[in-house]
Amino acid sequence: RYPATCMFKGSAESEKYQYIIHGGKTPNNELSDKIYVISVVSKNNKKVTFRCTEKDLVGDVPEARYGHSIDVVYSRGKSVGVLFGGRAYIPSAQRTTEKWNSVADCLPHVFLLDFEFGCSTAYILPELQDGLSFHVSIARNDTIYILGGHSLANNIRPANLYRIRVDLPLGSPAVNCTVLPGGISVSSAILTQTNKDEFVIVGGYQLENQKRMVCNIISFEDNKIAIREMETPDWTPD
Repeated sequence: RYPATCMFKGSAESEKYQYIIHGGKTPNNELSDKIYVISVVSKNNKKVTFRCTEKDLVGDVPEARYGHSIDVVYSRGKSVGVLFGGRAYIPSAQRTTEKWNSVADCLPHVFLLDFEFGCSTAYILPELQDGLSFHVSIARNDTIYILGGHSLANNIRPANLYRIRVDLPLGSPAVNCTVLPGGISVSSAILTQTNKDEFVIVGGYQLENQKRMVCNIISFEDNKIAIREMETPDWTPD
């Protein structure tokens, strides 16, 4: 299966971390809505023991999906998971024999997941009009950047760049979205962090049958994001 995975620290400064896994397709071509927490239990010599536990959610539980993103943001000493995008099977009432396994874009809702209490809340942001899948997401402190992605309904890869900021006061969380200029058209790319303020995007698609040959560096300075092309490896379209 190919779920969405992220690293979760107890706090932004904590050295201990867990992995959060959500969704994905099973070997039987079914979609999962399960969420798992994987943590290191012990390290003895060369053996590492992991623990995987399933986390139940209440509230606005995200439907089973794939091609989405999940990240963790930190605000005012607290943390919360942020889930966005993906694809899901069309509702059973709309299925026919010919389209039994047809998928559609999930609604462009932003879900906040409280891993401590198992609560999930969906937010509708006016800036997010279309469902997106296989986008790139970067989490920094209280902010997530959503880049590119594929809209199945329109069959386009728009040059999106969204900034989603999450504030966690004592009361209800506040979520706002800003559309930023300078995005790129990309889906299914690999994102690698090279240092504290720099990331590299490699591969992916710019059109349905056209792989993306350009690599990009994403850098942050004073909470500003910059995307520029970098020297690419000597590779072929294969």
